[in-house]
This record gives sequence, structure tokens and C-alpha cells, in this order.
Amino acid sequence: MPVLWTFGDSILDSAAYNAHRVHAGQLVVRNDDRLFPDFKGRDLTSMGQPWRLEHRAVDGSRVQQLGRQMDGVQCAEGDVALVTVGGNDLLGGLLMDTGPGFGRFQAVLEAALQRLAPARILLGNVYDPTFGDDRADFVGIDPALTRPNLDRMNALLADVAHRFGALADLHAHFLTGRPSWFAYTIEPSLEGASEVRRVFLRHLLPG
Repeated sequence: MPVLWTFGDSILDSAAYNAHRVHAGQLVVRNDDRLFPDFKGRDLTSMGQPWRLEHRAVDGSRVQQLGRQMDGVQCAEGDVALVTVGGNDLLGGLLMDTGPGFGRFQAVLEAALQRLAPARILLGNVYDPTFGDDRADFVGIDPALTRPNLDRMNALLADVAHRFGALADLHAHFLTGRPSWFAYTIEPSLEGASEVRRVFLRHLLPG
């Protein structure tokens, strides 16, 4: 039975932010037809083969925590690994970084992803809960610095994703969204978890 693995932060570990305790990995494996009737039949299980979910992502994690999440993991051919990381690293200092911080981030990330072979890796990038509007800034730092560093992070993630697997472009998709996709400013709401699922499914289902 193939396994869907989830690693990273609250983009994938968002069950605490909705009353139904639902996160994106669950919905990728098996849709909740009652909550999301439009996704009926649009999940891995509906493709005719049972899948097992191994949920390792932890809300609040930074890149250094990926290694701990992967302890004991043995991926097999046919498995899929979803990874989201970078947002908490930005909030923890990289939004203001003008030195080697991004290089260290990349080295740790690549070392972690190497441990997931031979699984298919889908690496998510970092979305922008302000929808590109500087007036909605919530970090209290000059956007003239933070926006280039968000772009720098996402360029880094795109490069790593294309070398290790594929990029799940959460940033582009969430720019088309609305505030109801978020809970507590930055965390995915129930609707947001479904939209995260939507982005990853584009890589996993035909059509």
C-alpha cells in the first residue's frame, strides 16, 4: 500500500484551526464528501488503490525540525511526500536576513529531502496572507525588506523543488484567495486546508 507522508509546518498541520480537525493530507488521501461535495471522487483513494497517511508535519516547525519529523521514516517506491517549510523560518528571522541565513536554510532542507528517496516529493512554497497588500502587513517590518526576502525564499524553494521533485505553488494560488482561507492571520482555516489540498492534487490526479 503506498503512503502519503506529510512533513513541515502548519500549512499541512492545520487541524487545530478548524472545528472538524481536518488537515490537507487527510483530504488528499480521502475527501470528506459532506464538507467538500465538489471534491467527491477527487482524492487518491478514489483512483482505485488504498493509500495510508503518515502525518508527520507539526504546527510551528522550522527547517531544523524536518530531520526530527523524519526519524524512523523509510519511504518506498510509489510513496508521495508532501513538504511545506519556510514560513516560520521567515517569521523567525529570515524576513530580515541580509547574510548567509538562506544558504543555511537550503543546506538543511536539502539534507532532509535526501532522506525521503525514493518517494515522489512535492515541496510547497510560502503563501502571502496579505494577498500582496502592504497595508495588511502584520509583522511590523518594512515591506521593502520583507517582500524581497519572501520572494527570495520562494525562488530558493522552487529551485530545490525542481531538483528533488516538483513545486506545489501555494503562493500563486493563495494570491487568488480570500481572507476566509486563513485562521489567526496566517494559519489555514478549514477552507484553506482544502485549498492547500487543491494545489497538491494538481500534481497527483489526472486532469
